[in-house]
Amino acid sequence: MTNSRIAGFYKLTLDEKLDALAKASEGTPPDFNLLTAQQADKMVENVVATHNLPLGIGLNFKINGADRLIPMVIEEPSVVAGASFMAKLARKGGGFYATTSAPEMIGQMQVLDVADTHAAKMAIYEERDNLLAEADTIDPILKKLGGGARDLEVRIIENSPIGKFLVLHLIYDVRDAMGANAVNTACEKLAPRIETLTGGRVHLKILSNLSDRRMARVRCRIPVEALAFGKAPPQGEKQASPETKSPRPLRGRAEGGGFSGEQVRDGIIEAYAFAAADPYRAATHNKGIMNGVDAVVIATGNDWRAIEAGAHAYAARDGKYTSLSTWGKDDEGNLVGTLEMPMAVGIVGGATKVHPTAQAALKLMNVKTASELAEIIVSVGLAQNLAALRALATEGIQRGHMSLHARQVAIAAGAEGGMVDKVAAQMVSEKVVRIDRAEEILREITA
Repeated sequence: MTNSRIAGFYKLTLDEKLDALAKASEGTPPDFNLLTAQQADKMVENVVATHNLPLGIGLNFKINGADRLIPMVIEEPSVVAGASFMAKLARKGGGFYATTSAPEMIGQMQVLDVADTHAAKMAIYEERDNLLAEADTIDPILKKLGGGARDLEVRIIENSPIGKFLVLHLIYDVRDAMGANAVNTACEKLAPRIETLTGGRVHLKILSNLSDRRMARVRCRIPVEALAFGKAPPQGEKQASPETKSPRPLRGRAEGGGFSGEQVRDGIIEAYAFAAADPYRAATHNKGIMNGVDAVVIATGNDWRAIEAGAHAYAARDGKYTSLSTWGKDDEGNLVGTLEMPMAVGIVGGATKVHPTAQAALKLMNVKTASELAEIIVSVGLAQNLAALRALATEGIQRGHMSLHARQVAIAAGAEGGMVDKVAAQMVSEKVVRIDRAEEILREITA
């Protein structure tokens, strides 16, 4: 059984980390082979080399009662550490509880030059069963696995730059695939029949990345006492307002530099409220979610651009861009969070079967279905969202982030070996993390 709790993991050498992963997953060390230029040459055009990014391991995750070690590919400091620490806090409330809907994708057909759109709409619905049966013939293996065409939906677009036209949605269950190829092929197969039925012209035939029929949802509960850190005031302690001299709850940092669980909880909820109400804040709030989501999507060879497009479109589905997550408190005062978003990922086909690192990532997570993968990804997204909100609501986002960023700046300034940590530590202590200061410190140390 996998154990995602590996104490002191960040202190280990690279070889020691791989050994620890092997022991924690009760298997052989994961073989994160790099993609070769020869392999890449078969994937995209005009290949001359490959581009590598750091791959870290998200620790402490318990999802639906099972421990998961989660590969995350990202260049931004603090994301892996932040998500891992929030997963540790979430364990105290039982971990993450995630669900997914059926893996149904939407294929769109744009039908132009229709004389009577309402009559055409009825004609399509009258032939619904025959059209679905025809769409089912394109992939007999997918059909055998339980997938295939599920439904047809027809909409009339009344006002567009080119006037009125029909849009047909083919709902297609793609099982453990991302599904683009199957859906696009099915739409192309149905196009001639749709033209005959409507008397119109089928123009675009392509899937939608707003895959709101294929949703992933997750919730977590953080015990309020787990949120406290540093030297916090005694529970219930009040301080007087300078303006009114009347007691009020402590809202800022407590004497001694700590925060009570209630302060952290309320600060997180207040920060969420900002994102829920304001699209400018929501964009950055949701970017924090996607820091976690994209890192796992990339590690598993899935299409992170499709996931990003679907997530942001879903966040604006009611006509106003808003937060993908929600945060509040339960009757016992514990922090509770939820995240709901489209999650069209696969474990078969595409880069997931070609890229050696993607294969190793799926193996380490012990993922057997695309639904499992979606549940893992959305859980990491909620954990990373919590990490960002906690930092913003307490010490500020820069303290932890810049501490890690300082190492990169030190390396860029020319520091090597043990000098990296020395230069980074001095910049952090001075609260000046810039390459010019790193170069100055390096000269002073080596003089």
